[in-house]
Amino acid sequence: MDNSFIVKTFRIKNLRCTSTILLLKDYLIHAGFMVHDIKPGILVVSKSSSENLSQELKEVLSKYGLAILESKEKQLVEDIKLAIYELIYQLNNVNSIIQRSDYLVEKLGRSYQLLSKVFSEQENTTLEKYIIQQKIQRVRELIEEDEYTLSEIAYMMEYSSVQYLSNQFKKIIGVSVSEYKKDLVFKS
Repeated sequence: MDNSFIVKTFRIKNLRCTSTILLLKDYLIHAGFMVHDIKPGILVVSKSSSENLSQELKEVLSKYGLAILESKEKQLVEDIKLAIYELIYQLNNVNSIIQRSDYLVEKLGRSYQLLSKVFSEQENTTLEKYIIQQKIQRVRELIEEDEYTLSEIAYMMEYSSVQYLSNQFKKIIGVSVSEYKKDLVFKS
């Protein structure tokens, strides 16, 4: 049996946004891979002349800050991150612990306690801290886009007030929202 055309599915770390997916697909095709499917967190490829498909793929992925997830725990953490990304960037609904935990439990089919435990063990931070960091990153992007007021951003990200958003922003970023906006103006 000729193993040179075996199609393999890989779980990929940090493969989330559409632009990364499109760029990676182009890079892989250019490197001689056949891309059968590519979507957040998942890549299905083959390569006609490859004796060690996994190793060749690892080399290409490492150039772009991506990696193959091999352990079940790391795959679960990536699933959690993908679900959080979806919540923050597509659903804009992440502030309530009940809503967030229910969403993760329903999406991943595991208890919130297990998800939180595995995440903390693998990432050296709590799931709650990670979610807050991702929310603040999204807030930064919304501020940079300059399409919404801070009140609108606070509402979109389900903060109870602009003050609460501002306090959390300063705690994570190290500067106030107004200082951050001022720096953006100077950089333009």
